[in-house]
Amino acid sequence: MPETAPAPDSWEYSLYIPTDPRAVTVSRRTLRLILTLHDLAHLTDTAELLACELVSNAVLHTKGPACLRVRHRVGVLQIGAWDADPEPPDPPGDFTELEDAESGRGFALVRACSDLWGWQPLSRLGLPGKLVWCELGAA
Repeated sequence: MPETAPAPDSWEYSLYIPTDPRAVTVSRRTLRLILTLHDLAHLTDTAELLACELVSNAVLHTKGPACLRVRHRVGVLQIGAWDADPEPPDPPGDFTELEDAESGRGFALVRACSDLWGWQPLSRLGLPGKLVWCELGAA
């Protein structure tokens, strides 16, 4: 079967990161550079917020390595964080309930700022852990 070439504006990057709080800053700066290089700088502020929340959860709440994945396909920017823990993330709370909370607002921010978000276990692919992802329209 002949291989089909990916669309010219499709691309994907993966940044493997250690379990270290400094990984959040490295991920944010790397994402900014990627978006700038692909003429998507207008998405930087929201994309950085989303990536920080996803990577923070992967680094702070799990043990083992993590990975930031950034994909662009057909006008959609997908930001994901892989970690080795197969447990699903806690469901996002409502902002009104979390207004005075010192933690737990991460997925509420992801839900509020992205067009779509979700998670998937990677066991069906024979891999450990899960991928938590969100999408932004890149138009």
